[in-house]
Amino acid sequence: MKEYQTITEISGPLVFAEVDDVKRGQVLETSEGVVAIQVFEGTDGIDRQASVRFLGETMKMPVTEDLLGRVLDGSGNPIDGGPDIVPDERRDIVGAAINPYSREYPEEFIQTGVSAIDGMNTLVRGQKLPLFSGSGLPHNELALQIARQATVPEEEEGEGEGSEFAVIFGAMGITAEEANEFMDDFERTGALERSVVFMNLADDPAVERTVTPRLALTTAEYLAFDKGYHVLVILTDMTNYCEALREIGAAREEVPGRRGYPGYMYTDLAQLYERAGRIKGTEGSVTQIPILTMPGDDDTHPIPDLTGYITEGQIYVDRDLNSQGIEPPINVLPSLSRLMDDGIGEGLTREDHGDVSDQLYAAYAEGEDLRDLVNIVGREALSERDNKYLDFADRFEAEFVQQGYDTNRSIEETLEIGWDLLGMLPKEELHRIDEEFIEEYYPEEQEAEAVEAE
Repeated sequence: MKEYQTITEISGPLVFAEVDDVKRGQVLETSEGVVAIQVFEGTDGIDRQASVRFLGETMKMPVTEDLLGRVLDGSGNPIDGGPDIVPDERRDIVGAAINPYSREYPEEFIQTGVSAIDGMNTLVRGQKLPLFSGSGLPHNELALQIARQATVPEEEEGEGEGSEFAVIFGAMGITAEEANEFMDDFERTGALERSVVFMNLADDPAVERTVTPRLALTTAEYLAFDKGYHVLVILTDMTNYCEALREIGAAREEVPGRRGYPGYMYTDLAQLYERAGRIKGTEGSVTQIPILTMPGDDDTHPIPDLTGYITEGQIYVDRDLNSQGIEPPINVLPSLSRLMDDGIGEGLTREDHGDVSDQLYAAYAEGEDLRDLVNIVGREALSERDNKYLDFADRFEAEFVQQGYDTNRSIEETLEIGWDLLGMLPKEELHRIDEEFIEEYYPEEQEAEAVEAE
């Protein structure tokens, strides 16, 4: 409730009053007669004559199913020209931790339409799987591709039949140009209809940046656990979020930790990431893809380092692949999805998925090692077998990883491409694939060509 005692004029049925701008904040600490308040919207325009009212509650997010299709600023206010939000209720943005006993183990496939993820580092409902990128790399394009393509395949519905899919997109510290690109893509592709977008720009207050992901996750939890949606939360860029923590910590004169970041940054990140998951007895799920740009492409930097400890794997966006024009430039070798084995297999994607992924990984890793050897001895010095693995590595990047940002591949299409590539190798080289799968899926034309060549 807002109260103003500044009526300046009464004319008939009209009352005119001077209304000051209202800014929200939270109490950080109190001492003898002094209170420290952190203002979310920044302190511009506040002078010493401003008044302070204590509401006795934490910041809350108005939640409703009608948020789908809306664009909000970093503080949760509509910026799309639409009507004010009429909430079903208001929820504490800090949220409540999921009781470990009540957690449902994540083991259901989410199809992103990106072969390097679906085929090699599968995303599972309730998982938190970050993108590790670098400055200047196309992680935004990949984020948008996932946002518009991610879905729960129909055969996956099972008990959750009828559950809908939604995307929560939380942008922190992005430029106005990037914001326009995001919105143009959301509107052009129609992805906005099933999305809620939170936009915190680079020139917005750093303090606001710390509440943006919490507003996004509060909305996601409401849609998932109250309305039964399968929600994918994409947060970009977590590096900007952590820089805001460092800036605020310096302003509060806190004792800095590693590289100047607050000592509590691990705990703070865990409070965000651990809000992903499933709850027993509920249909919905919250899945997270946080995106961070590694300063100097250094994955030992505190931000990716701590993120890696908390989350279940990582997807690497690679600078060398990007320079070769590979789209999206995902390097599958250092990438990992720790829950992949639980999200693939019989009744989930296809029985041969795990074997194909393992064999593709092993063959590509061998081809990558041979590239280093070629630089020393030349290709002519390698055996026919080694040359096949070199050709495999080239085709794997050009046909499996490369697909562009507008191509949406089903898991079946991804596995078919994988089998086509494995057909380059003799059957006796497929040590990681069950014999029954080789008999069923090994490309017959490649086998005939191999026999003819012999």
